Amino acid sequence: MAKICIAATGDSFITQRLPRESMEIRDLHALFHRFDARFTNLETTIHDFEVPASAVSGGTWAAARPAVLEDLCWLGFNMVAWANNHTLDWTHEGLLQTYGHLDRLGLLHAGVGRNLAEASMPRYLDTAHGRIALIGVNSTLQDWQVAGEQRPDVRGRPGVNPLRFQAIHRLSAADLERLRLIVGQTEINAKRVLSEKEGFSPRSEVDLCVGNLCFEEGLPGTITKMNQEDAQRVGRAIHEARRQADVVLVSHHAHEMKGTDKAQPADFIREFARYCIDAGASAYMGHGPHILRGIEIYQDRPIFYSLGNFIFQNETVERQPAELYRLYGLTPEHSPSDAFDAREQVSQRGLWADPHVFESVIAAMEIEDGMCRSVHLYPVTLGYGLKRSQRGRPRLSVTEDGSRILHRLRLLSQVFGTELQVDSQGIGRIVLG
Repeated sequence: MAKICIAATGDSFITQRLPRESMEIRDLHALFHRFDARFTNLETTIHDFEVPASAVSGGTWAAARPAVLEDLCWLGFNMVAWANNHTLDWTHEGLLQTYGHLDRLGLLHAGVGRNLAEASMPRYLDTAHGRIALIGVNSTLQDWQVAGEQRPDVRGRPGVNPLRFQAIHRLSAADLERLRLIVGQTEINAKRVLSEKEGFSPRSEVDLCVGNLCFEEGLPGTITKMNQEDAQRVGRAIHEARRQADVVLVSHHAHEMKGTDKAQPADFIREFARYCIDAGASAYMGHGPHILRGIEIYQDRPIFYSLGNFIFQNETVERQPAELYRLYGLTPEHSPSDAFDAREQVSQRGLWADPHVFESVIAAMEIEDGMCRSVHLYPVTLGYGLKRSQRGRPRLSVTEDGSRILHRLRLLSQVFGTELQVDSQGIGRIVLG
């Protein structure tokens, strides 16, 4: 098999047109077109606001006009995943509109479908040097966002390909008994107890459940475990893709962290990433927390726990529903800018104040005979500190900013035993095999 070159980015929360005449954008255009496949996670819905908004969102009700897809295609992207916490911000109608616009442009997309079978299937990109499969998965979700399985007598439900997980909080025997007594003195668990008694909810196998919180005896702390049914469904898709393609990529959107450190993936994410590689994936591409996470080399294949943001324009969405205004005490007379201003004032230490949110990398992989031979990392900045109208747009950075980004990524990756080098041109490199 010939060498296949793939460029992968993290989240593209795009809401503005890309200025194609900009030198920074043209530099990216030139870089991407050196690769056979160019991937991003599309973290917005695509429509002309002719659809209703959901009652809840992934934080911002993400939406953009269809023309932004044309800009992403021009930039070079030819494969996207879009299973994430914003996929259903504008109900199932918004999902179906997005699906149609992606199909209209002929842009390969994975992770979302009109039923579970469609959402979980691999999608294939044929290139001059080989065939690439893409599987999209999402963990940061609510139950109603999961794609529904088709039955002979019931239509499937549009939604995302899920990887659910269970969080288990461990306590000492004495603390667990103390908690049981406290719960028993209140009605906090009455709904769950009655639901189990009447057969609407299965009884849990853990020691104590309080609502959706699960507790068991053990060394104090919290662990998370991936849902085995969901993981096995993804595993079957990987096995299928291995027989139909030369390269298999798994895209996984997950905000979940270990403790309060966003840079550290939750236990189930590490479990799932290795599961994918063991099943035959050529690479695992994570995104979601809006910052970089470390890189692990497992079985000589890369696990990117988070590639951060590639485009982050969530404060320039053209319209927002009443729910966002109400959250900040605003009225129908207020505009989206008023709502975003109010949110910034409330969250002085939020995403917009964190410089790491505006730093990421483009990961370039060289894959030959099914194995990844090397990874190159091109540092990217997104205009931290600029005005809202300019912030969130990517540009390559091999100066002092680029050195800082790669130094931080090196430290994050050392936790996983990965050695990242930086060459004389300011580009990171990991040699495999």
